[in-house]
Amino acid sequence: MKKLVKKLEFRRRREGLTDYSKRLALVKSGLYRVVIRKTNRRVIGQVIAYAPSGDRVLASASSTELAKLGWPSRANRATAYLTGMLLANKFRNQDKDAILDIGLSSNIKGSVPFAFAQGCVAGGMKLRGKFEMKESEYDLSNVANYAKLLSKEPEKLNKQFGAYIKSGIKPEQLPELFKSVVQKLKA
Repeated sequence: MKKLVKKLEFRRRREGLTDYSKRLALVKSGLYRVVIRKTNRRVIGQVIAYAPSGDRVLASASSTELAKLGWPSRANRATAYLTGMLLANKFRNQDKDAILDIGLSSNIKGSVPFAFAQGCVAGGMKLRGKFEMKESEYDLSNVANYAKLLSKEPEKLNKQFGAYIKSGIKPEQLPELFKSVVQKLKA
């Protein structure tokens, strides 16, 4: 009687945490990897260089750092764009191209990882690929317009934008706040 031996995949692959074929292709490229990860509450970005002894983090930025500039930390496209600009400001090694590593996130045009990449490019980082987005897709002007519509119904406005209101930010003024934070990051 033959014993059936089940071959196990790597633990991180079994748990759905790492796509090793994609990671190998990114590492073989020899470029810096700009890694973006989105949680429920924050956006985290890192510039990583491969080393045989283990990856080295060259620069790191989190959306929670934007509070110093007056921006509320959320996990949306505007925050991702600003976090990308912040990472580009921290990472000043501009002589080498980088490549975007979105991990297991979906490759959807206009999503958070691509707003982050657009922010990195706007901050002066050289990323391979095309990350063209209209500013209206990430500057929260659509949110401000929606908040203006809801301003006639305070209950719905408070339910939808309560976190912004509690932190002292009027949702109608989010595009102006976004532009002021961009100017602070450029300075």
